[in-house]
Amino acid sequence: MNLWIKGLIRGIIPFGFMIIISLLWNQFQGSTDISNTFFFYGLIAFFLGLASVVYEIEKWRFLKQIMVHYLVMLLTVFPTLLLSGFYPLDSFRDAVNVFFLFNKVGVILFLVTYLVFHLRNRAYMKAQN
Repeated sequence: MNLWIKGLIRGIIPFGFMIIISLLWNQFQGSTDISNTFFFYGLIAFFLGLASVVYEIEKWRFLKQIMVHYLVMLLTVFPTLLLSGFYPLDSFRDAVNVFFLFNKVGVILFLVTYLVFHLRNRAYMKAQN
């Protein structure tokens, strides 16, 4: 399957799910703030799903995959966070603080994910021997 199509499927499914929740929440609760929150979470999930296929390009080294994924997240998720209203943006300093938070959370998520997959792979290899 084409990687773009695979990425779109991975992104559209959670985005669609969050859009449905957003619409239902707005319809039954009438709270547009919370409804918008679901929309932006869905948009971020869409970008994550779309970018996840970077790790399936086997001819790329792992470092290149990480760097491309980071750049895609920087160009998609970071502006979404800025536009979402999740963080107050009264000054340039506020945007810089969101940037540092974005990177801090990204590094933590990367390290945890890497550690989990590394330990799972080690256990799998040990079970094969």
